[in-house]
Amino acid sequence: MPSVDTVQYVATGTLFFLIVGGAGVAVLALALLGTELLHFGGADVDGPVSIETVAAFAGAFGFGAAIVNELLGGRTPAMVAAATAGGALAAVPVSWLASRLSRAARDMHTDPTPTRHDLVGAMGLVVTAVPADGYGEVRIRLAGQPVKLNARADRAIPAGAQIFVVQALSETSVHVETY
Repeated sequence: MPSVDTVQYVATGTLFFLIVGGAGVAVLALALLGTELLHFGGADVDGPVSIETVAAFAGAFGFGAAIVNELLGGRTPAMVAAATAGGALAAVPVSWLASRLSRAARDMHTDPTPTRHDLVGAMGLVVTAVPADGYGEVRIRLAGQPVKLNARADRAIPAGAQIFVVQALSETSVHVETY
């Protein structure tokens, strides 16, 4: 029985396009994860086009061109040129979308970080009884999140009592009164 050797190979153009696509995706991932890749000096050094946009263009271009090149059989320069055009056609909307998404994430409004002054006036419950001469524990809600703090009071407060914060002694301890 004769043996048949089948060797599958990737066209040089396809391999090149895959490398470009992989490099684009790697740079895009680093840029979106906040490593501020290639940001030397000020924040606007990369100019009118962000790193995310260029990386998304390169990634979509490389993978799109590789797909088109394989579909066409990319063995001639004309087919590789057609694959390049197909890659560019795929890359334009992807880079536009990456630009919009990265701008939206960068310009997203966030609430300021709560400080010890935000503790004053908060209401909560005593978790561990607060003795008159020591610390107990209370749980309050700060910016919608439950926070457990050390608490002092002028008089003893039993566990389970409702309290409100009258003074922030530090970032982790408060002075409370019953509600």
